[in-house]
Amino acid sequence: MPRHLELKDSLRETRVNSARIITAVLLVIALLGVIVTRYHSLQITDYEIYRTQSERNRVQLQPLPPKRGLIFDRNGVLLADNRPSYILSIVREQVPDLEATLAELAELVPVSESDLETFNKKLKRRHPYEAVPLRFRLTEAERARLSVNRYRLPGVVVDAQLLRYYPHGELFSHAIGYLGRINEQEVLELDESDYRGTFHVGKVGVEKYYEDVLHGEVGYQNVETNAHGRVLRVLESFDPKSGADLTLNLDIRIQQAAYDALGDQRGAVVAIDPRTGGVLALVSKPGFDTNLFVNGIGSEAYSALRDSLDVPLFNRAIQGQYPPGSTIKPFMAMAGLESGLVTPQSTVPDPGWYSLPGDSHKYRDWILRIRGTGHAARVDMNMAIAESCDVYFYDLARRLTIDRMYEYLSPFGFGERTGVDTTNERRGVLPSTRWKRDAMGQSWYPGETISAGIGQGYMLASPMQLAMATSVMASKGQRHTPRLVKAIDGVPVEAPMLEPIVAPEEYWQAVHEGMLEVVHGQRGTAKALAAGIEYQMAGKTGTAQVIGIAQGAVYKESEVSERHRHHGLFIAFAPVEEPTIAVAIIVENGGGSSAASPIARAVIDTWLLGEAG
Repeated sequence: MPRHLELKDSLRETRVNSARIITAVLLVIALLGVIVTRYHSLQITDYEIYRTQSERNRVQLQPLPPKRGLIFDRNGVLLADNRPSYILSIVREQVPDLEATLAELAELVPVSESDLETFNKKLKRRHPYEAVPLRFRLTEAERARLSVNRYRLPGVVVDAQLLRYYPHGELFSHAIGYLGRINEQEVLELDESDYRGTFHVGKVGVEKYYEDVLHGEVGYQNVETNAHGRVLRVLESFDPKSGADLTLNLDIRIQQAAYDALGDQRGAVVAIDPRTGGVLALVSKPGFDTNLFVNGIGSEAYSALRDSLDVPLFNRAIQGQYPPGSTIKPFMAMAGLESGLVTPQSTVPDPGWYSLPGDSHKYRDWILRIRGTGHAARVDMNMAIAESCDVYFYDLARRLTIDRMYEYLSPFGFGERTGVDTTNERRGVLPSTRWKRDAMGQSWYPGETISAGIGQGYMLASPMQLAMATSVMASKGQRHTPRLVKAIDGVPVEAPMLEPIVAPEEYWQAVHEGMLEVVHGQRGTAKALAAGIEYQMAGKTGTAQVIGIAQGAVYKESEVSERHRHHGLFIAFAPVEEPTIAVAIIVENGGGSSAASPIARAVIDTWLLGEAG
């Protein structure tokens, strides 16, 4: 029978349709089960997880950087300020295409290779949804261009922040130091929570030494944002705590007087108040404009500073180590008195040269090439200091020996860091037999003691050390650790007192009288300073050789290259009866003390008389 004539099997069709319906129903139920399970997961099981993620997209925790403390001089003159500046930043999570966004930003505002390099480094170590700075100090025109195009730059943020500004630039470059961008090493060292939202940290000087005090405490705010990451409202806020303001002992008048008096010469000036240990001036010249470093100095500008023969980045006041020359002689005189080897009336013969017993080598006195003889037939302590007689101190050094010199000079601060509240101070060298054995593995020779007796040879001191020693001499043994900071948020900071040098009054008086004769005596080595002076100044000249001079040879400055000429040094304090200022000056390759002593007069005149001399 043909198939089309077969009878229709209704029962079979019913079974097939029922099976299909059941399958469809089961499939729908299974799909509904998946939906319900997923809904249960979203709304119940994993509700807190997804709610948190949703809140993170809508609500963000933003750090509020603290206002850095200001820095003032002792008279209230602002030395380190905070000025508003606009910063271009990017929030990575809100940027669909970072490369395209960076390219578009580069068309709107200048973005250097250095900016991009720093940005990429910070991008790798940021927190989620943290804005990473790309450009600092946007101009008004740049801000306007970014504002007009903001609608097509999701994730791009322009914020106002306070940035460090140094109104006096080079004048306080080495005294205050500067802020700079946080680098990779500092990221590892700094407390991450304390520096959220902060891009700068103290690099050197007071800015670094007092970083914990100046920085302050970071604040936070919870903000609600839209889909483009723009802030709609602040939900809650915890204000940051501003850093403490510092008042320094530095006096801008003294600082300026020292800076101007140095002129174009390389050198350093340090002035200390012997009564308190406060540092009144700290100048190292040449300096540099500290504002260049705040937001990252360009490679070309940095190379010029780094490679300069004048090394402007080098802080000569605390890092420079120079032979103290004859400025060591007042302290040698005190050592002689305390050891009982000499009295103020003791004399030595002075033919203009000195020889060790059994040695034919002649250690010349500087006066020999001028007069052809010594200072006098016999020289006492007062004349030895006033006229800077080398022979007297050659003989004293031989009798003291190098180890007793070390014993008596150490309390004045030689050979050790003074502890001044700044960074990178060097300790200088106060030699001894042990020092040479440890440093060089060699024995000490008697001729080296002779050189050390007039501040030459291995002996090295920084201007800060010389100023501290002069302050101790001025105060007759009272010792303070030098301090740049006078007060923190108005609360006085006292310089730590050290154990005083105890010696009879007549010893101090004898040395003071010799130093007074240096300036006010008829044959004093700095008698030119006394012209028109309105107070009494005690001082000591010094000349430090840069290159050696052969036995019998004559030093002729005109035949020596400028950078091989002698350094000029001078130490002083005034007024003699009640000293309120002690100074130390070094003029590199100045030819002699005559280059340094007028600077002391200018500084002390400004302090005592209120005007530069």
